[in-house]
Amino acid sequence: MNTKQTFRGFATISYWADDVEAAKTWYSELLGIAPYFERSGPDGQLAYAEFRLGDFQHELGLIDGRFAPARAAAGPGGAIMYWHVDDIEGTLNNLKAMGAEEYEPLIHRGDSGFITASVIDPFGNVLGIMYNPHFLKIHGLPNILKREHD
Repeated sequence: MNTKQTFRGFATISYWADDVEAAKTWYSELLGIAPYFERSGPDGQLAYAEFRLGDFQHELGLIDGRFAPARAAAGPGGAIMYWHVDDIEGTLNNLKAMGAEEYEPLIHRGDSGFITASVIDPFGNVLGIMYNPHFLKIHGLPNILKREHD
């Protein structure tokens, strides 16, 4: 049996946008940072902007929709990648205040402390958020919800 793990961790998520400049502005406001890398397309217009986020500097790439794979869905896709957030309710409210549309409301996933929600950003991408006690535990981070209720 192979004990070496093939999937080592999340590296980059790509979101498509017909207006990468507008998406860059929206995500810069949401995240409170500017992208660390940008690239123009053959027409000189911004085609790619990339942010590094969170404790492990995961990458969020915004890509001009013209470069989407031929089989990419025209609307929100079936997979949701969730970002851990410490204040899920506040983050969801902020996303909706910024024009994101609720895709899935806050859902408490049993009594284990997992809570998820997702929105569709103004560019048609599904953005998942999650309060994940496992994420905190494996990285030695404090469990914010538990601490608030103790």
